Amino acid sequence: MSNRLTAGQQAPDFTLSDSGGNRLALADLRGGRAVVYFYPKAFTPGCTTEACDFRDNHEALAAKGYRVIGISGDDPQTLRSFAQEHELPFTLLSDPGSEVAQAWGAWGEREINGEVSVGPLRSTFLLSEDGVIESAEYKVGVPGHVENLLGAARS
Repeated sequence: MSNRLTAGQQAPDFTLSDSGGNRLALADLRGGRAVVYFYPKAFTPGCTTEACDFRDNHEALAAKGYRVIGISGDDPQTLRSFAQEHELPFTLLSDPGSEVAQAWGAWGEREINGEVSVGPLRSTFLLSEDGVIESAEYKVGVPGHVENLLGAARS
């Protein structure tokens, strides 16, 4: 399992491609707050539910000053299809080798349908304007997660 990050730590840097093939770095998020969430795979039931929950609460998060960024191992074309099909108004980034997920501690053992495997862990981070982690949640459940996150997000 990867090392877990905690509140007060500087978020590990990254540069990844978005669903349009454009590069986005953590440094590009500085000056504004961000929600960075890792999810296992686009178009799977739990990940689709989570993404749609972020979509449905996108305006409320934006009103608190947060930009939403989703990261998975999916390729940019899959992310583009996922965003279009579900009308996702936020940035999705491709982490094909899961290096960023590992650096953020969002990698480890997980159980799916009774089978244990190693892969991306559903994890969510709130970042301050200067890239410091305000909150780190690992192995989050999907139902109610974004609503709870809204409660934790400072205005």
